[in-house]
Amino acid sequence: MIDLTVNEKQLRRTVERAKERGIVIPTFEQMKDPEKIPQKIKEKLKDVGLWDVNPLNLFRITWKNEPKSKGGLYDGVNFLELPSELTGVKARIIALVGKWFPTGAHKVGATFGCLVPRLVTGQFDPTTQKAVWPSTGNYCRGGAYNAQLLGCESIAILPEGMSKERFEWLKSVAGEVIATPGSESNVKEIFDKTWELRRTRDNVVIFNQFEELGNHLWHYEVTGHAMEEVVKGVAGPKDKFFGVALTSGSAGTLGCGDYMKDVYPGSKIAVGEALQCPTLLMNGFGAHRIEGIGDKHVPWIHNVKNTDMVIAVDDADSMAMIRLFNEPIGKEFLKEQGVPDEVVEKLHLMGISSAANVIMAIKMAKYYELTEKDIILTVFTDSMELYRSRIKELEEEFGPYTKVQAAVDFEKHIMGLSVDWMKELTYYDKKAIHNLKYYTWIEQQGKDIEELNAQWYDAENYWGSVHKMAPLIDEKIKAFNEMTGVLDNL
Repeated sequence: MIDLTVNEKQLRRTVERAKERGIVIPTFEQMKDPEKIPQKIKEKLKDVGLWDVNPLNLFRITWKNEPKSKGGLYDGVNFLELPSELTGVKARIIALVGKWFPTGAHKVGATFGCLVPRLVTGQFDPTTQKAVWPSTGNYCRGGAYNAQLLGCESIAILPEGMSKERFEWLKSVAGEVIATPGSESNVKEIFDKTWELRRTRDNVVIFNQFEELGNHLWHYEVTGHAMEEVVKGVAGPKDKFFGVALTSGSAGTLGCGDYMKDVYPGSKIAVGEALQCPTLLMNGFGAHRIEGIGDKHVPWIHNVKNTDMVIAVDDADSMAMIRLFNEPIGKEFLKEQGVPDEVVEKLHLMGISSAANVIMAIKMAKYYELTEKDIILTVFTDSMELYRSRIKELEEEFGPYTKVQAAVDFEKHIMGLSVDWMKELTYYDKKAIHNLKYYTWIEQQGKDIEELNAQWYDAENYWGSVHKMAPLIDEKIKAFNEMTGVLDNL
């Protein structure tokens, strides 16, 4: 569970650090509804860039930022609906857009959910301790960024095979960057490094996204509410919200599926992974190119019992999709197929794992034979801003992009998507996936087996207790802000 026990001594030091740095911390309520953000903060944000290392950007941890690189305030939820001319299915596929978060990815929200409860209770001391962010990419970027905003030092850990854009930007934000062997599927190596740091350093606190329930809670509260707003805004009287389709990664984003099931009973949650590393589907392993969805284990914070389907995505489909969507010839080809210009010009909002999410949604729509009355929601976790080097690498590997290749990619990797490598989960299918947590989390990571059993046998109480914690954390945040007095002096 999320511990809110207060350490008074460390809290006093944290309050003083916040006073020195002029830090005000937003609440979950303000992230869901920026109308509740004080006007004096909104006025100051008009002069702040979206990626600036400025504590005011804590108030841009929301899905509702204006899509501007500087000075933007708030609007409705950022989302993009993909037309059937692009997806090949009748169902309405809608994606929340993560590019307009600071750092260009929604992981700043997940890291907020992990770090802030410990800051405002004094459990983490920014004056003496360093925050460690083990990740396959965006989480350590978001963590290092938030740590800077909150006056903390940080250590970012990520596989050496991730895109160079990640490393280049991290050097300017994280105090220390550690590259571990392998690529996005080498999560065990990241975990091993965190244990090495625990053994050799006495001033580190590990914020492991795969086990931190604050990650799940942030998406349940903030991403879930954003999805609900989108559905209510776009659905006609006869439309039906069918479900969410999301790659697993740390399983944090899947928390929004829990929320949507609470609001829309009977809706479904589909979880995805790379076909080249089908851990959930086949207890498999391997390496793949869908950056940012670390695997070979079941995350501790995955509410497996609430999951309805597993979909394996061929990384060749994702890579072909991002090239088709971002090469000038590919974009022209799409327009010739009837995809509206305004949609084509926004496809750069979709990064590699975002493309995998769209592929999942298409396969889900085909499997369940959905119609134009059905709505599937997914997420663009990040944009192509973080993967431009990958487009160049594809050109070096396969040569210049041509119209013929665009036609092949469109027909084979989008229109030709089938219902292979999918499993609709029975009770015992779900339990088999849940049981895999034992080997990673009990044997390797030292978690409590009673809590593991509670996640399954007392699932409603266990996850329900987590979901009720946002108001309690908000109370701690408000008390912290009152102690610092920074807001009064802005």
